[in-house]
Amino acid sequence: MPSATDPVGRTGRGSATRTLLRAAVAASCALAAVLPAGPAGAAVPADGPATARLEVEIPGPEHGAVAGSGHIRVPAAAGPGRGAARLSAAEQAADGQVAKIVDSGPAADRLDVVVIGDGYTAAELTRFHEDARQKWAEVTAVEPYSTYRNLFNVWTVDAVSHDSGVSGDPDPATVRDTALGSYFWCEGIERLLCVDQPKVDSYVAKAPEADLVVVLANSAKYGGAGYNEPSATLGYEGISTASAGHAKSGQVAIHETGHSLGKLADEYFYPGLPEYEKYTGPEPAESNSSTLPADRMAARRAKWHRWLGEESPDGGTVGAYEGGGYFTTGLYRPTDNSLMRVLGKPFNLPGVEAMIAGFYQHAKPVTALTPTDRTLRSRQTARAAVPALTGADGRRLVVRWYLDGRELKRFAGRSEVRVADLWLFDLRTHRLSVTVEDRTPAVRDPEIARTLRSTVDWTVRL
Repeated sequence: MPSATDPVGRTGRGSATRTLLRAAVAASCALAAVLPAGPAGAAVPADGPATARLEVEIPGPEHGAVAGSGHIRVPAAAGPGRGAARLSAAEQAADGQVAKIVDSGPAADRLDVVVIGDGYTAAELTRFHEDARQKWAEVTAVEPYSTYRNLFNVWTVDAVSHDSGVSGDPDPATVRDTALGSYFWCEGIERLLCVDQPKVDSYVAKAPEADLVVVLANSAKYGGAGYNEPSATLGYEGISTASAGHAKSGQVAIHETGHSLGKLADEYFYPGLPEYEKYTGPEPAESNSSTLPADRMAARRAKWHRWLGEESPDGGTVGAYEGGGYFTTGLYRPTDNSLMRVLGKPFNLPGVEAMIAGFYQHAKPVTALTPTDRTLRSRQTARAAVPALTGADGRRLVVRWYLDGRELKRFAGRSEVRVADLWLFDLRTHRLSVTVEDRTPAVRDPEIARTLRSTVDWTVRL
């Protein structure tokens, strides 16, 4: 998502952004609808005045490759509502049930993804769980999710809808009574799939410590949206909406996590629009966007300078390619066609690094299985859980044990140590520690590398 200082960022978009969106949408998919002139002329919910508005990213057109079509502000609470009284007692009992479909460890030590379905009746909840598993399989087929899948827990929360399907499918006149009020044709854009965020939050709150939220609409229609502002109340990084039954919706969701988890900028741009021909603002905050060409970036040792000249998984060589953050000139991106620009492509090398950094903001590489709040004696064992990496290179996390700060090299790589094996010869208490570190070559920034380790301590004695 653009930075707050970017002229097309979170603030001050004004008429320029609306002009961009009109032109981009019209050029990319020839929508019949025209975007509203702005907040003053935007549609308001039928049940009251205009509510707070949120910025969301519009996915790119279904039959194109571009990942997005800019951003627009939408009502936070909007869309057709759900009358609770219309659910039977059995349906109300099923509503809000929580299940853990991927269990990699305690919620406090893992990145917890919460998946909520909309437009699923009580009879369709089994299919919702299948759709959630399938969508997560699509996500974890893409690096670095593939390698780091064991850092994640995935939870489902059952949101029981009165009607099957969602509003706006197949046309704007279709209105369905659903739990989250999902609807296509949001702000007149057919593929923009919006939700009622307060209703989403009421279900997110039922799951443990949500870090990322995915809303799956019971639909095969192409669409989605990126709500990429962190939640001030529940703490999650963002909401991605997607159609459960469309082949490209998984890619849309992964692109949105590039913003929410990786804090990456969009790398697409719109040639031919006068307001976006040249960027003249300050250096963007995002790690994959810069005002510096490659030679100046290398000289200043700035942004992705450590990756310059390397072959990137999305094809080509890491350099400084002009165009990005919606501007044709004045901003540079690391590669020509990463997932932050084109659906179906991988993250580029700087993007992978940023995503790994985002993972470790929420996940720890070690979890104490033996309680740490009591002193362990000679007959006891200190046990830790270390998630296995699942990359093709077979790389493992580095496990090292220490006694009072002195490394016990004979225990390297082990996940448990018996107190009796420490050879303690006095009655003093000692500190036994295990440190687990990820020395991935995909991270070259020392500041990020320092966040890829975690330590657990126990007090031990004879």
